[in-house]
Amino acid sequence: MEFKNAYLQGVYDKVCQRNAGEKEFLQAVKEVLESLEPVVEKRPDIVEAGVIDRIVEPERQIIFRVPWVDDNGKVQVNRGFRVQFNSAIGPYKGGLRLHPSVCASVIKFLGFEQIFKNSLTGLPIGGGKGGSDFDPKGKSDGEVMRFCQSFMTELSKHIGADTDVPAGDIGTGAREIGYMYGQYKRLRNEFTGVLTGKGLSYGGSLVRTEATGYGLCYYTAEMLKCMKNDSFEGKTVVISGSGNVAIYATQKATQLGGKVVALSDSNGYIHDPNGINLDVVKQIKEVERGRIKEYVNRVEGATYTEGCNGIWTIPCDIALPCATQNELDGASADILIKNGVIAVAEGANMPSTPEAIEKFQAAGVLFGPAKAANAGGVATSALEMSQNSERLSWTFEEVDAKLQNIMTNIFHNSYNASKEYGMEGNLVAGANIAGFLKVADAMMWQGISY
Repeated sequence: MEFKNAYLQGVYDKVCQRNAGEKEFLQAVKEVLESLEPVVEKRPDIVEAGVIDRIVEPERQIIFRVPWVDDNGKVQVNRGFRVQFNSAIGPYKGGLRLHPSVCASVIKFLGFEQIFKNSLTGLPIGGGKGGSDFDPKGKSDGEVMRFCQSFMTELSKHIGADTDVPAGDIGTGAREIGYMYGQYKRLRNEFTGVLTGKGLSYGGSLVRTEATGYGLCYYTAEMLKCMKNDSFEGKTVVISGSGNVAIYATQKATQLGGKVVALSDSNGYIHDPNGINLDVVKQIKEVERGRIKEYVNRVEGATYTEGCNGIWTIPCDIALPCATQNELDGASADILIKNGVIAVAEGANMPSTPEAIEKFQAAGVLFGPAKAANAGGVATSALEMSQNSERLSWTFEEVDAKLQNIMTNIFHNSYNASKEYGMEGNLVAGANIAGFLKVADAMMWQGISY
């Protein structure tokens, strides 16, 4: 028996049977169920109502064909996904990932995590996720547009401003959101806030671009302040990734007094002991859509190393994994701990393996899980939805203040839940419990239809 509680073991066994081979999804479910053991003991009404049996099963899964024509006139076919996991507290909300690794397991793991992440924001949004195994890298704007139009032609049948509001994710930036939104508007003949991450000229929100990275640092700063009476000031920071999340985490960490010395992409990592020059990174990644290794040709004293995992060998006080799932394993955790890391917070979705998390917690390293620490993106997406509903645009300062308040509350709600259920300081369990209880309560009030 992996679980102390027989009921949770039975739920997990059934999930494994129904979703055999879906390792990412099973990993996410196992982590949440482990955290819920004290909840099950304390709340038998939740068990009787079958809430946990229901919450691990998506309300709806959509898989569809996405045919499009490349620049050579050849027909290409990708696979599209949308998993609408739980709508107990609001319309489904979650990003669209465009990456070759996308499959049912990845989308279900992300959608399942999104339930609790969205609940933690305190905003009325349910959990969903979608995407395709299409890779926008190396594609022309015309190819990306034709794919996005084909993708949205089917997806538009299943989404809506009060039903399901997708957003961007890996591979889905302002360009892709724009093409998708244009096709949705064309098909439905309505101008509505059905996608978030839109351009500012057609309903987007200020701070949305910066939100996940900024939110990650706001959460980390509150974690450091409350649990160690410390801050970013004077700290060395290593951040994996060099996309949207990593770039704006670098910016905010620097503003808060830290020195970011490393970034990476899927090929390798750069180390700049003088502190990352963010203007150079933005030029390479946002303007030129280039590779991070170009940095060393433009900044004296920086080095580039092939392979991603080595980034965690760079000594640091704070580590922020912002690349992809399971990028930080047990061996990397050992090295970080040996080198004196005091805090790790996840900017990507599930970037740390279960073994790595156990090692951080055992060593007394502060650990902020993704569903709490990287909730800033979806929180600001929900704020974009509010602005769209009101037909208003808030200032950068207004949105940023709301974001900081949300991330601070997420930390405290998670920490308080960890204390209440006898696991003080275990922010993984605290986030899972706090996020779960709000959704569970809503599901119970609405009857077994949810």
